[in-house]
Amino acid sequence: MKIILLGPPGSGKGTQAQRLVHRYNIVQLSTGEMLRAAVAAGTPIGLKAKDIMAVGGLVPDEVVVGIISDRIDQDDAKNGFILDGFPRTVPQAEALDDLLKHKHMKLDAVIELRVNESALIDRVEKRAEETRARGEEVRVDDTAEVLVKRLAAYRAQTEPLIHYYSEKRKLLTVDGMMTIEEVTREISRILHAVGAVESKASKKAGSAKRTSGKPTPKAAKTAVQARAAAKKPAKSARKVVKRPSSRPKKAVKKAPARAAKRVTKKRAKA
Repeated sequence: MKIILLGPPGSGKGTQAQRLVHRYNIVQLSTGEMLRAAVAAGTPIGLKAKDIMAVGGLVPDEVVVGIISDRIDQDDAKNGFILDGFPRTVPQAEALDDLLKHKHMKLDAVIELRVNESALIDRVEKRAEETRARGEEVRVDDTAEVLVKRLAAYRAQTEPLIHYYSEKRKLLTVDGMMTIEEVTREISRILHAVGAVESKASKKAGSAKRTSGKPTPKAAKTAVQARAAAKKPAKSARKVVKRPSSRPKKAVKKAPARAAKRVTKKRAKA
């Protein structure tokens, strides 16, 4: 399973990603975490990123793609992965397509959690009011003003991506305003529909096919014994057929000899 989750702040993308990770035993790949891990591990691509980050530069796409390439080759990613925070631009999406093609992989789906922005802003404002009512301080990054800016940035960033993946028929949209459980069920339905998840029926059929193709030692032994038992009567039958066929031949040979002796005796008397 190889998917991309798109969703604005407050859409519940993080919650759904964690549910997918635990349900399907896949990994969530965050570009920020991968960069830090690569730097800490001292990999060649990580050292390159470290030098760029040390001077306050933006890590170029080819470096990020290189880190993703190293990461998806690790054992814990063999069942699949969710890309979080990448790609952010169409050139990054194209670079990801090239990477997956080179590795003989394919992207199963790009799932967008679509939300009502006005409803999200209302939620944040209500949460801020409840926080103040408890006498607590509201986080500076958890205000309606901040959310409005983040939503605008998300729209500007992802609209070209949505168009890109829509043209490739990879984009699937889920109503992010549903309950958490409903969103989870809808994502699961989509993943089964696109073939990213093997159904239970398919697994059973595959298991039955493998079992029928490889008989158990006991079954194999029984089959050998049955074939051996079937051969024994056939041999006996062939022996029985041979005995009666030889007797008439002897009788036919003796009969003319006896008749000749009787004729000779009669002539002698005469």
